[in-house]
Amino acid sequence: MTYKNSLLVFTTIIILLSFVYTVNTTKEDRFLSDLQILVFQAEKLNKAADAYKFNTYSLESLRKDIAETRLQYKEIEFLIDYYYPSFTEEHLNGAPLLHVEHANDFPLVMFPEGLQVLDESIYEDDIDKSQIAILAKKLESSCVQLLKGNKGKQVTNKELIEAMKFQISRISTLGITGFDTPGSSNVIEEALASIKGMSVYFDSYFGVMKGAEQTKELFLESQNYLANKELNFENFNRLEFIREFLNPLYSSLNGYYVSSQHVTSSVNQLANTPYDADFLDPYFFTLLTKKEDSEQLRKLGKKLFNDSQLSENGVMNCGSCHASDKAFTDGIKKSESNIKDQTVTRNSPTLLNSVYSDRYFYDLRAFNLEQQVEHVIFNSKEFNTAYESILEKLNKDKDYKKEFKEVFKTKNVSRIEFSKALSSYVLSLQSFDSEFDKYMRKEINTIDERIIEGFNLFMGKAACGTCHFPPTYAGLAPPYYNKNESEILGVLETPMSFNKKIDADSGRINNGLPGENVWIYEKSFKTSTVRNVEFSAPFFHNGAYPTLESVLDFYNHGGGAGIGLNVKNQTLSSDSLLLDDSEKRNIILFLNSLSDTNS
Repeated sequence: MTYKNSLLVFTTIIILLSFVYTVNTTKEDRFLSDLQILVFQAEKLNKAADAYKFNTYSLESLRKDIAETRLQYKEIEFLIDYYYPSFTEEHLNGAPLLHVEHANDFPLVMFPEGLQVLDESIYEDDIDKSQIAILAKKLESSCVQLLKGNKGKQVTNKELIEAMKFQISRISTLGITGFDTPGSSNVIEEALASIKGMSVYFDSYFGVMKGAEQTKELFLESQNYLANKELNFENFNRLEFIREFLNPLYSSLNGYYVSSQHVTSSVNQLANTPYDADFLDPYFFTLLTKKEDSEQLRKLGKKLFNDSQLSENGVMNCGSCHASDKAFTDGIKKSESNIKDQTVTRNSPTLLNSVYSDRYFYDLRAFNLEQQVEHVIFNSKEFNTAYESILEKLNKDKDYKKEFKEVFKTKNVSRIEFSKALSSYVLSLQSFDSEFDKYMRKEINTIDERIIEGFNLFMGKAACGTCHFPPTYAGLAPPYYNKNESEILGVLETPMSFNKKIDADSGRINNGLPGENVWIYEKSFKTSTVRNVEFSAPFFHNGAYPTLESVLDFYNHGGGAGIGLNVKNQTLSSDSLLLDDSEKRNIILFLNSLSDTNS
């Protein structure tokens, strides 16, 4: 059979399957039927990629096949990723970046695979036909494996609502920014497919329920908005789409099934929208529980935070590097140490919203707030002390002993109690009540049009939102918000000098953790929040960039690699963003609208 005839057969099968699905499929076997269609689509793509490899199929046709496969996947992504997030990231639709897996505690650098990689590969200047064929074959195999593992799977009402809410978060972050489509930028088509897919399931499961018509109308309105033929990646008003369509749809789903939290996610399912102040659960990231926390404990933590007697020489406290009047930073390139005329290794990041992270410090060496404190305590350039010394001081202080006893009902202050008190205070430093937040929650109804333009640039052309994810605008990755990203940007040592060179700090590769001394982590640093950047200059791990303008110029030129320097494995695109001065000013206005330092 010729490839042309084979393609016709596969296309016919997919059409017939879709017809049968529409007419006869019950809600009990709908997911399985959708997976079968995806398998046939992946098989068709595999044959097309093989034909392209041997020059019997056009590039344009293959791009169309990849796009169609992605759209079929997007229609049921909300369920696939909900049930199998690790498998999805690894084999179906993970970011096109090298990553590390561990075999018997030995780190192995793995090449990415899946739909995102295919989308990027097919738009590269130098297309590797053999590699595309390999990727397509792996994708088909993964889809078959997924189908086999799903026979008998029954989707419950609770799971369906949770999965759809996660998908709405995914659309508003990874979807419409282009993160998911690094080559084609088919953000509108894929968002439409996702919403269409969810609406079919909603109608099947909840269509006859009281009040369902309102939700069905929201699904339809969202689809109609995206179906506008004049809409494209550049003119897409992402803010309007999120505020007027996705947020109301998300809120509407709360009326069908609500649980407080998904076990593998920090998302509070009771929140009305992803822009609510309580959308993320801070206790997901700490050893402190909500039941243990209190206003009294928080006040005790604040007292400890500002107490210099905790350090060995009685000079430093937490506020020395994290001042409340500077958005909990210190306003200098690298923080001062306890040794005269010396600094610590890196710039001091804000503590506002710092709790929302699974890894801490620029090199991600700590795994919770309590562990973060330990590094400061033992660091010879910071507190230069030990828990034993701190606890001895606290237990000799009558006021502290009394306060700890009132909170914990114990005779002596322990290490755990000390850590929980500090965690309680740092956890309370939350910033989700800015002008922009209020506008997105419809608490206010007007905002500067330049801020809207700035947000749309941030989430679109400027590609900031592909690393700084709402609502934290940091590297805490949606839709489950349980893992932090680090990036290699090629940050310069002295960006204002004539002779440009990469900063010498090795970053994550030297964080001391087993399994992370791997070359792909060299000069990789945690993606920090851009909330309150109006008050937290200078920027980056080395504090070498004094203004937001200098930061935007750096990104606009494509990082270190973009100006011609050799940056190994730079994860930031080296292509120019082509932002003009007006666009950069509007992005800065948007960033300033995220200011909220009332904690």
